[in-house]
Amino acid sequence: MTDMTAETAEPETLRAVLHDLRAVDGAVYAAVAATPTPTLDTALRRLSTAANHSKISFGVAAALALVPGRPRRAALAGAGAIAVASASANILGKRLVRRPRPDREAARVVVSRQVPMPESASFPSGHTASAVAFAAAVGVVMPGVAVPLGALAVAVGYSRVHTGVHYPGDVVAGAVLGVASAAVSLTALNWITAKEK
Repeated sequence: MTDMTAETAEPETLRAVLHDLRAVDGAVYAAVAATPTPTLDTALRRLSTAANHSKISFGVAAALALVPGRPRRAALAGAGAIAVASASANILGKRLVRRPRPDREAARVVVSRQVPMPESASFPSGHTASAVAFAAAVGVVMPGVAVPLGALAVAVGYSRVHTGVHYPGDVVAGAVLGVASAAVSLTALNWITAKEK
């Protein structure tokens, strides 16, 4: 009888924890939406749009690829990390979780912040996953650029909440996925390099 009660209590506790996390997630989203930031709104909207399809990261990768040696290796690692992150977020994550996008109108996200609302599911943030994956992979190969690329990835992730298209939890999950994707890409690149020697 005690075992049955413990087994029943575990799923209930998990459900309660998930409910609380969703409540915090929604409250943070609402707080961001309710905070007036007219100076930041245009810049973050533009950053969010510029990050579509990893355009910023691929632009940096293209510049790095022009330089032989470590920069070119960093570009390969970064592009590979984006590929892993994008596939994991869009093909697996969004289709498995199917979290609806936030209700921007109900949260009263100001129009000057808004970007087009994507039709895909909300969880995880693909923009964040790809930006973090690129920054982490390139930063390992070229530590000197880790901080600026990391700051850019954080800004991209925040911009997705600021523009109202993602909950903060989607961005956190995207960041975790991005770090894991960078590790996969770096491992694959190291394996390929070792095979070539």
